[in-house]
Amino acid sequence: MSKVFVITGPSGVGKGTLISKLLERVPDLELSVSATTRQPREGEVNGRDYHFLTAEEFDERIEQGDFLEFATYSGNLYGTMRTEVERRLSEGHSVVLEIEVQGARQVRAAMRESVQVFIAPPAPGVLRQRLNARGTDAPHAIDARLEVAAQELAAQDEFAYRVVNDDLAQAADELERIVRVELGLPLDSPQ
Repeated sequence: MSKVFVITGPSGVGKGTLISKLLERVPDLELSVSATTRQPREGEVNGRDYHFLTAEEFDERIEQGDFLEFATYSGNLYGTMRTEVERRLSEGHSVVLEIEVQGARQVRAAMRESVQVFIAPPAPGVLRQRLNARGTDAPHAIDARLEVAAQELAAQDEFAYRVVNDDLAQAADELERIVRVELGLPLDSPQ
């Protein structure tokens, strides 16, 4: 049976890295490509990393009910297109959503059967170090992300699963185990 896996947590916690490892290890999982109004970062490709939309295009899609969830984060809109998720589920693929906490809540309300996983840092201060090391945001943008992160960390008990990303290999193993158990797959990956 296909499932929707919601992977959430604060900016800089390593969601993207963990999801990349998960997609390598578990067959038939597909990452849903989110839409956003933010500008592409260097190396990002429209349709692969995000569907980059103007604010007007995004608003039109909201009015048309095209989003399973959407949220404003650090001044930009982000959303998951309903058709993209439904198409993949109908094809028999489980779908991974990498979204923020407010979007995860919307998916939980719309799809109670979704599997929700919160990725937490070992300590809040680690987020600033990781965001600085990433080198993609200005200092004021990092400060804004950390303000949101404090609120998101307070919500982690809302989620069925919590993975602490202290040691990347251990966190990747734990996330893989959660997905395999939920899908009824063997726990030993075929690598």
